[in-house]
Amino acid sequence: MITRRLIRIKILQIVFSYLFSEGKTVHAAEKELFFSMNKFHELYHKMLYLMVDLKRFAENKIEIARAKKAPTYEDLHPNTKFIDNLAINQIEQNEALNKYVSKNKLSWSQQKEFVRDLYNYLIESDLYADYMSRESQSYEEDKKFVLRIYDALLADFEPLFQQLEEQSIYWNDEVELVISFIIRSLREMDQEGQGELHFPLFKKEEDKDFAKELFRKTIRNYKEYDQIIEENSRNWDLERIAFMDILIMKMAINEILEFPSIPTKVTLDEYIEIAKYYSTEKSNIFINGILDKVIAQLRSDNRINKQGRGLIGEI
Repeated sequence: MITRRLIRIKILQIVFSYLFSEGKTVHAAEKELFFSMNKFHELYHKMLYLMVDLKRFAENKIEIARAKKAPTYEDLHPNTKFIDNLAINQIEQNEALNKYVSKNKLSWSQQKEFVRDLYNYLIESDLYADYMSRESQSYEEDKKFVLRIYDALLADFEPLFQQLEEQSIYWNDEVELVISFIIRSLREMDQEGQGELHFPLFKKEEDKDFAKELFRKTIRNYKEYDQIIEENSRNWDLERIAFMDILIMKMAINEILEFPSIPTKVTLDEYIEIAKYYSTEKSNIFINGILDKVIAQLRSDNRINKQGRGLIGEI
């Protein structure tokens, strides 16, 4: 669940906070790092389960309408395509997901007004009208509709961000990244249940160890990389380079030097991608240029030593 890229992003965020926080210890910052990753894990499941609570709200509305003393024809013969959505039902029936949501109290059942408002927002959308008007129903069509809710609808629903901010300070800024994880998970699912919706926090124990080691070494070696960055950015005043750019470059250099099993190109590509979203405009181009020079210098000085199959003497 927690990918290596997400680990890098979380470390970037926590180290940034640590460097600007007076009195915070490395131990406290590391504890915050793992707490933050756990909150991301919770938000993934809570946001995924939102479809289930929306469906149940719709079911309840239909039952209330049917129970009227004088129901209309529409009350007795509602369009049930949304509550019959095969992809949403698949989410609802996932035992591992249900168990995790129940254990961690992540259902939206306590936020009834929010679910109502989101449901009304959904049914007023062109996306919903187009979906409900189609007579055909298939798993792929249903899944596509759910993906569009996450990809297009939720991003513009401001009350979602307000609701999450009230529940956790770690959630409001994580929504877009969490939604990207959900979209990837849903795309990998098929009608036979291939793919996964619920994930453990770390897919492998090595990922947890990687997080600890990268965080600790980034802090420990932080000052060491000033000179090499300065030497390879001679046309730039180091004090005028965005602090986030410097931090990203230092994390990349640290990983290149301290993690012999990770190919240099993988490290370079990862931090350039991270720079696109977490630094200034065009930072990724600037960082790429500086790191190319840094890597050339480190190779010239024989400081890059990679170990493992296919890594020794990498070009």
